Amino acid sequence: MNLNRRANAVCRRLLDDAERLRVAVRRIGGAWVVDCGIEALGGLEAGRAMAEVCLAGLGEVDITPAFNTQFGLAVSVKTEHPVAACMASQYAGWQITQGKYFAMGSGPMRAVAGKEPLFDTIGFRETADTVIGVLETRKFPTPEVIDYLAAACNLPPERLTLLVAPTASQAGTVQIVARSVETALHKLHELGFELSRITSGYGVAPLPPVAADDLTAIGRTNDAVLYGGEVTLWVRGDDASLEDIGPRVPSNASTDHGRPFRAIFESYNRDFYKVDPRLFSPAVVTFINLDTGRSQRFGELSPDVLNESFSS
Repeated sequence: MNLNRRANAVCRRLLDDAERLRVAVRRIGGAWVVDCGIEALGGLEAGRAMAEVCLAGLGEVDITPAFNTQFGLAVSVKTEHPVAACMASQYAGWQITQGKYFAMGSGPMRAVAGKEPLFDTIGFRETADTVIGVLETRKFPTPEVIDYLAAACNLPPERLTLLVAPTASQAGTVQIVARSVETALHKLHELGFELSRITSGYGVAPLPPVAADDLTAIGRTNDAVLYGGEVTLWVRGDDASLEDIGPRVPSNASTDHGRPFRAIFESYNRDFYKVDPRLFSPAVVTFINLDTGRSQRFGELSPDVLNESFSS
C-alpha cells in the first residue's frame, strides 16, 4: 500500500479538474506546484482535495452541517487506515526551513524522507518514484526549497508535486480542520498508547470563517479542533487501559484549556513550543472497543470559546 502512489491518484483528479476547483499549476525548480490559495482563489473543494491528498487517499473528507456552533458548517474525516493515513502522511511533522523560507510540511512525502523520529515507532517508511507533499505557507517554495525536498526524498525535482495554500484561505482552512482524527492519534502516541490497536477513525470539527490574516486563521483552525472537535476511534484490546488514558486525551486535560488559541499563543510570545502540549487534542474523544462492545466518551465541547474565536 504505497502512500505516495495513492496520493498521486487523488492529486491527478484535482489537476484534471483544476479550472473548476480554481487551482493553478506552475513549475518551480523543476517540481510541480499546485496553488490552492496563494494567488489562485481555490475554495472548499480544493481544500477537501488537499486534505485527501494529505491522507494519502486513505480517508474521505466532507463538508457537513455543524451542530455545536452558530456558524453552520463542519469538516468530517473518516479513515479505515488511521495510522498510515494520519500519522505516516497527514501529520504536519516536517518543519521546512531554508534561508528565510518556512512552511509546515505534510503528506506522504514524509514517509519517503522518513527523517522524523515518529517513523521509528510507526514504520511506514517507503520508497516512491513520485512524491506528493502539502505545504501550509503563504509563499511559493523557492528553487532552493525544491532542491532540499527532492534531495531529502532522494529523487529529482521533476518527481515532486507540492500542493500549497496559506492558513487564511478557504482551502487552507478546510485542510487544517480536517485533522481532527490525526490530532487525537498524535496525542495518544505522545501518551504512549499503542496505535496499532486503533482500527478506524471518524472525526468532525466546525469550519471557521476564513480569517483575514494567517495568525487569526491559526487561532480559529486550532480552536475548531480543540473546542469543537469530536473524534470516535474503534479499538481492540482491554477496557481498563482506555479508562486510564481516556481523561488525559481530550484538550481539557491541559491547564491552558478554556481560552481561544490566539490568546494562549500570544501569552507565550507566539512560541508554539511553550504551549502546553496536552492542549493539542480534540475536545471530545470516544473509544468503541470492538472486542468488548463497550463505548467510553471523554472530554467536553466548548461552544462559547468557539463562538468567541470565530467572531473575533
